[in-house]
Amino acid sequence: MSFEALGLHTNIIRALTDSGYTKPTPVQEQAIPAAIEGRDLMVSSQTGSGKTAAFMLPALHKLASAEIVSYENGKTPNQERQAARSRGDRPRFQAAKPKMLVLTPTRELALQVTTATDKYSAYTRRLKAVSILGGMPYPKQMQLLSRNPEILVATPGRLIDHMESGKIDFSELQMLVLDEADRMLDMGFIDDIEKIVAATPPTRQTMLFSATLDGMVGNMAKRITNEPLIIQIAGSASKHENIQQKVHFVDDLSHKNRMLDHLLRDASLDQAVVFTATKRDADTIADRLNIAGFAAAALHGDMHQGARNRTLDSLRRGQIRVLVATDVAARGIDVPGITHVFNYDLPKFPEDYVHRIGRTGRAGRKGLAISLVNHAEGMHVKRIERFTKQLIPVDVIEGFEPKKTAAPARSAARKPTGWKPGDSRKTGNNFGSSKPGQRSFSKPAGAGNSSSAGPRKEGGGYKGNRSSEGSARRSFGDY
Repeated sequence: MSFEALGLHTNIIRALTDSGYTKPTPVQEQAIPAAIEGRDLMVSSQTGSGKTAAFMLPALHKLASAEIVSYENGKTPNQERQAARSRGDRPRFQAAKPKMLVLTPTRELALQVTTATDKYSAYTRRLKAVSILGGMPYPKQMQLLSRNPEILVATPGRLIDHMESGKIDFSELQMLVLDEADRMLDMGFIDDIEKIVAATPPTRQTMLFSATLDGMVGNMAKRITNEPLIIQIAGSASKHENIQQKVHFVDDLSHKNRMLDHLLRDASLDQAVVFTATKRDADTIADRLNIAGFAAAALHGDMHQGARNRTLDSLRRGQIRVLVATDVAARGIDVPGITHVFNYDLPKFPEDYVHRIGRTGRAGRKGLAISLVNHAEGMHVKRIERFTKQLIPVDVIEGFEPKKTAAPARSAARKPTGWKPGDSRKTGNNFGSSKPGQRSFSKPAGAGNSSSAGPRKEGGGYKGNRSSEGSARRSFGDY
């Protein structure tokens, strides 16, 4: 099926063609016609399945058609608004009255949705989409709202701030979208969502997208939708058949760091995301990787929004090869160049594992997801396997064999030479030290800034140490 067969506006088809999109994904095939008809939707689909286009393309189609009629009659709302202001018979600031609202759990996902909307609406320029989210200066947000955008993409907390101050009026809202609804509930936004929904007209069209439609998400969806069409393309436990998954067991932090350094030198690696459990570790590992010669950067919730935006922009331009991030990046990053995902720390919840590895293998591309797991974390791996309903193979790299192997019941890896039952190594908490229980973050003697760490490709990226010229470059695992 083609996008033309879905009945989309010709200007939208033109923008999709320019962007290289030729045919819709399964979730788009089912959701777009129903959304154009005005049906409420409850959609469960895997990350990377094209759900943003599944709700934004039909919305743009409906808004573009309405705007063309209004424009031909000389009655577009913004034209009337500007004329009234020029006559001086309206207040200087009037509450924005969006036609469409998209709620997202994170700032990154909100910005991604806005960027995608700008791309899809390239030839329907009378439609404006803006993001309202935490971390953005209020004067900038007021400037965006003063344009009376047709499409508003927001995180719940900041949106309520503007609602309560009278800066946003939902009396003319036609469409409400809850993107990653399960994540918003996990983050404790249930009360905020209920308050926002209550402020919207009961005649609105509601579209809810979630990894799962069970439990609290399903109960909420039933309350806020009206005879919805339920679409289930693939649950959050999708097998991700285009993503190869592996587990490497490690003895301690020193072993883990040496392993990561080795894996990041893979010639097939274009860009990678390394997930950590804490913000501090994200900063520390990014710094160490830069010293080791990799073009790396951290991304986490303590960073100002401007810094987060610049980091993601550098990642999309290819200036960053390795992004070290907390789960703030598990949803909302769509960069085609990400070929590898590394779980430096396993996620707290199995659902987050699915979203983490979904940062690679986007839109049907191939990807590789590798988890570096301490032997004591074996039960966490089993929980992930039960959730995804698939076994994650255990791999061993020659020269990086762990001193202890996994339990025979789940291990697919060969035992290292010299292994015997009961052989183990005490797990340390050091960063590159072989002494257990000691953690040191100091630089080694002679370590300087990243410019002295060894060869890099032009533009800051590192393409690996595969020649004698780079043999003196420090290894991340040495620290």
